[in-house]
Amino acid sequence: MNANQIFNLKGKVALITGASKGIGEATAKYFAACGARVIINSRKQDDLDKVAESIRNEGGDCIGYAANAGDTTACKELIAKVVASHGGIDILVNNAATNPIFGPVLDCEEWAFDKIMNINVKAPFELGKLAHPIMKARGGGSIINISSVAGIRPDPGLGMYSVSKAALNMLTKVTAREWGVDGIRVNSICPGLIKTKFSEALWQNEKMLQHFVKQTPISRMGSVEEIAALALYLASDASGYSTGSIFTADGGLTI
Repeated sequence: MNANQIFNLKGKVALITGASKGIGEATAKYFAACGARVIINSRKQDDLDKVAESIRNEGGDCIGYAANAGDTTACKELIAKVVASHGGIDILVNNAATNPIFGPVLDCEEWAFDKIMNINVKAPFELGKLAHPIMKARGGGSIINISSVAGIRPDPGLGMYSVSKAALNMLTKVTAREWGVDGIRVNSICPGLIKTKFSEALWQNEKMLQHFVKQTPISRMGSVEEIAALALYLASDASGYSTGSIFTADGGLTI
């Protein structure tokens, strides 16, 4: 394999959920810069349009389709729209996630449990199932689930979020084992504390921030670009022998 072409995504179609900001947006920019035809998804079309326009202004190929990833019917409609406009899917990044509560599991109400599981587990499950026959017909593909170190080691206040991400990691392993024969690779990325709007309740609290930093050998938060770079590796042929793996990008937090 030519080292200069190892991360080339030219001709690949990539769908990224939760991509109007943060890790999803950074991943979309990296994929587009490497030649992928990128479809970004979140719930608000206006936010997607702004990101897509910025990527196109840099010479990338990007369009946004709004849909609620936590709704099965919306997932079906999203995949159908991508296939209709782009002919198929080669790369799926399940990045959309939610955590509407912070506190002990005893305080977790049913509505919060359902919302966390629908977005963090059921959506990747449904989108993966929908993408499977399309990828198989195209000779294979790469599914990247954005999980969390909370799915490996629970932290106080993140109980149900941790449960959902642990389930996502196992979903990654199960689908990787079952779908490998079809040429489909499935891997998870488990970020540590990354400076995003999603995690701002943690890093804007100085006491909580220092709690994480002191446990992290690299002694800092991570950036969205550092996660996007790992996603690019997993989307490309560079990771052709990697599947069912749980990659941590946490500054050493889980050592």
